[in-house]
Amino acid sequence: MAAQFDVQNLERAAKVKLFIFDVDGVLTDGSLHYGAEGEAFKTFNVHDGLGIKLLQESGVLTSIISARRSPQVTARAKDLAIEFVHQGGHDKLTPFKALLAQLNLSEEQVAFIGDDVVDIPILSRVGFAIGVPNGRPEVLSRVHHVTAHAGGRGAVREACEFVMRAQGTYDRVLTQFLG
Repeated sequence: MAAQFDVQNLERAAKVKLFIFDVDGVLTDGSLHYGAEGEAFKTFNVHDGLGIKLLQESGVLTSIISARRSPQVTARAKDLAIEFVHQGGHDKLTPFKALLAQLNLSEEQVAFIGDDVVDIPILSRVGFAIGVPNGRPEVLSRVHHVTAHAGGRGAVREACEFVMRAQGTYDRVLTQFLG
């Protein structure tokens, strides 16, 4: 199991300017439900969604890179105002590199949260690599941190809040709710 949020991880998170999310197994619990007509359904966690919105308010850019193509992901990304979305294809490295070039960011300035082997090429390059406890062992052995919460069950919120705390923006972002 990877090291938890220690001093090194605080330093890594403090440098994050872009947070990239995988979808299946991270923003969802990895389950796919099919309706009678063969349409797929995904369930997203509202706490994770608010975590992403708060992270955006703190000044961190957000992105989705997912191997599966899904209209549900397109809708969720639109709902959360996630501007940079790439879906379809197990090659996640190419869109990752293109996004870094587009935003003029270094790998060190990126956090990525993933759960499966297709995420390893990005996880092995970013400044802050995060896994979820329901992730594959090959992933969990390569990340800087494994969240306490499972994918689709608050892992994303937990990771977003940690980045904000490391950057000193968490309290400022929450003042709109706490007065």
